[in-house]
This record gives sequence, structure tokens and C-alpha cells, in this order.
Amino acid sequence: MYNKTLMTDFYELTMAGTYFNEGKKEEQVYFDIFFRKNPFEGGYTISGGLDETINYIKNFYFGKEELDYLRKLGKFNEDFLNYLSTLKFEGDIYAVPDGTVVFPNEPVLTVKADAVTAQILETALLANFNHGSLVTTAAKRITNEAKGIPVMEFGARRARGIDSAIEASKCAYIGGCVGTSNTYAGMKYDIPVMGTMAHSLVTESEDEYDAFLKYAKSNPDNCVFLVDTYDTLHSGIPNAIRVANEYLTPNGYPFKGIRIDSGDLAYLSKEARKMLDEAGYKDTGICLSNGLNEYTIRDLITQGAKINSIGAGDNIAAPKERVGGVYKLVAVEENKEAKPRIKVSNDSIKTINPGYKKVYRFYDKDTGYALGDVITLNEEEISKNHYTLVHPVETWKRTELENYNVRSLLVPVFKNGELVYQDPSLQEKQEYCEKEFETLYPEVTRIDKPHEYYVDLSDKLRTLKQELIEFHQNEIAEKGKEYAKCAKRS
Repeated sequence: MYNKTLMTDFYELTMAGTYFNEGKKEEQVYFDIFFRKNPFEGGYTISGGLDETINYIKNFYFGKEELDYLRKLGKFNEDFLNYLSTLKFEGDIYAVPDGTVVFPNEPVLTVKADAVTAQILETALLANFNHGSLVTTAAKRITNEAKGIPVMEFGARRARGIDSAIEASKCAYIGGCVGTSNTYAGMKYDIPVMGTMAHSLVTESEDEYDAFLKYAKSNPDNCVFLVDTYDTLHSGIPNAIRVANEYLTPNGYPFKGIRIDSGDLAYLSKEARKMLDEAGYKDTGICLSNGLNEYTIRDLITQGAKINSIGAGDNIAAPKERVGGVYKLVAVEENKEAKPRIKVSNDSIKTINPGYKKVYRFYDKDTGYALGDVITLNEEEISKNHYTLVHPVETWKRTELENYNVRSLLVPVFKNGELVYQDPSLQEKQEYCEKEFETLYPEVTRIDKPHEYYVDLSDKLRTLKQELIEFHQNEIAEKGKEYAKCAKRS
């Protein structure tokens, strides 16, 4: 693996250099990754990208090439560059596993490390989380609306570059897709590879029948004909049936399916089903594609479309959305104790939750459904018998919980620089993601106006946050008075 350490915003390095020059290279700091809003106007997000973060940190170092480049920029002193030459990750990371259902404002990853290292990590860790979570969430929304119909991920050509396409295929599989058209991703991650044919084979050939026959002879055990090049009902399907009658069936090969990639998919699929059934091919499947998303899939099913499989690309590999994860300093270690820090904003959603924290999730013992999450300070323990969830702002909104199981979502990944986490296989991640998803009430997973899942603060954390906000407000007010005095004297 090539060295990706410099895949960081330049200001991360200038800030890291500032920490070093100010004698703070040994200072231990805590950063949280969290996000403020679910993508797609949805009710949930599926976490992804942890495996890429693990790989990045395992290969985190500044080699000769990286240091020569930084030296050439003329922005850093030799002492700092010499320090970088020996730098490696020696801190702690806690994170939610890939495939975990997560919600706004709760930590999904916490870094404890020296100030220089922690700052440099920001860009790569955010890129991994934001991309991984976006694609996994997009795939889960689509596979959930497919209601058990297999979804193939066809998005490689729509992705934002080769590396993005490969990682998108992996995340889509975690999110419930049954396979991918991306052959490299299939090789790298052992994902089932799937595909049909392209219009170009038809337009290159003398006629549609000739194209289908050539394809059948080259792929007799996997014949799925793309039937919408010229006229789906009057040309494509009749020619596909003719090839099945004249070549596939007489030679003992299955007529596996047809794919429709344009037109009124609901109408065409229903007519196609009639034609295939009348020709004796009741087991021949119908695959639908053409920019499908969770809404069009829902509508197709509602309209009675005949679908045996779905090909989805653009809206999985390159959705027009973002997760918007951020990386914020929440504590600085003083005398072996994590002293909380807070970023205050006039925009209340940007006022962060301070301190070194944990996230707990409550589950109903009888149904297994998730009841809500609570963010606590790290040292807090949760009662096993009774807990009151309190809205983080509108504190009169309270939910009394009993008869529940509870678990901590963040798990140790690195301790003192050593990897202590066994990354599951891709199949295990897909199964885990599905089990996680099944714990959500349907009201949370619906794609239109979903129910807002409870993410609350413990009493201690809420009190700490308010105290820090008031402290900074008072400090600003006092400084304002001093400025006013200075202005009068001048």
C-alpha cells in the first residue's frame, strides 16, 4: 500500500507545526467525529469507512518522499520535519463498527493522541467516514425499499474516480446489495460480480437477433438480454424469446432473464412478464435499471411492476447528498484528566457536546427495538433497571425507560498505538448491518418524513455543556466591557 499520510488538508500541517513550535507535541487531546444531520432527509445513517481508517493509521508515517516535499515548500522548520520523520500513531481510537446505525450529534469515532498526530489525522478520517457512511446509507435505503428483491450495484462508472468506485462497491455490499458490476471490487473484497450486456453489442451487430445470438453463444449459462435498444415490446423481447427457442432451450441452457433500462418500467415489465409466460418462460427473470432510487423502486412495487432483480448505480455510488461529518476537539488532558473543551456558536446546532464521552443504546427487552441513545461522560455508568431520557434542549420532553437492555456503541480499535480490533469479514458486516437495521422501528426507516430517533444527553453532560456555555458567555461579556473602556480612553 502506498503512503497516504499526506492525504490531509495543508492547514492540518500548519496547525500541527504550531503545536510543535509552542512545545505542545506531548499534549494529549481528544477529538470526536460526529455529524449534524442525516443524509437524504432520512431518519438514520449507517456508519462506514472504519476499515479504511484502520488501514490509514497502520500505514501512517512520514517517509523521505513526504519530508522532501514538505521541505521544498519552505513552510516548516527543520526541527518540526525531523520530528515528523519519527512520528507514528501511539494513541487510542474508539469507534462504532462499520454497519452500525448512528444518529446526529453522537460520537461515531473518538481519537485520543498527541496534538500533532491528532490534528494531522482529521482529513483522512473524515473522508473515510463521510464517503463510507454515505454510500452504505444510500444502499440500505434502496435495498430496504426493494422489499427483498435482489439489488445489484452498477455504479462504478458513475463514481467519483477509481478508488471511490471500489470503496463504493464494498460499502454497497455492506448496505445489502447482493453483488457488484465492479470486477476489481469483486476480486479485492470477494463480492459476487454480476452483469448483463450493453446496448453497444446490439448497435454494433447487423440486427438485434444477431447480437442476442452471439451473446448467448458466448454466455450460454448467464443469458440476460438487454431488450430496450430499439423497441422493447416489438423487437427486444421477441428477439430474446426467439434466441431462447432456437438456441438456448434446444441446447439445454437456461433463459435466465431480460433487462429493461428505459421507458415506463412498470408498464413494460408487466407486458414483458405476459410475453415471457405465454412463450413458456415463466422462470425467466426481469431486471429493471435506469437511475433507480428508493422512491422510484417504492413506486414501481406499488404499481405492480414485475421485478426479479434491480440494477442501481448512480444513486448508490454517487448520490447527490453528503453526510457532513466533522472532527472537533472536545477535551485536553491535564494531570492525567480529560478537561472538557467546547465550541460555541450562534447557530445552536454547531455548539458541540464537550468532554470525553460514551454513547449507550437502549433496546426493548420484549421486541428488540431500539428505544433511544444517550450520550454520557466517559466515566458514567447506566442503570440496568431504570433510565430517563431527557431531550438535550427541550428538557421537559422526557421518556421513562424500564425493561431494557443497554450497550455501549463505541468499541476500542487502537490502544497505545496497537490495533486491538478484529475487523469483521465483509459478509459479517453485511449481516451485522441487517441486524442493526432490524432494531429500528419502521417509523424511523420510512423514507418520507421519518420519526426522529431519540439522542439525548445525560444530566451530567447537559449540565457541563450549559456551564461551559455560560462561562464563555460571561468571559465574552467581560472582554466586551474592557474593549469599551479602551475605546473611551482612546
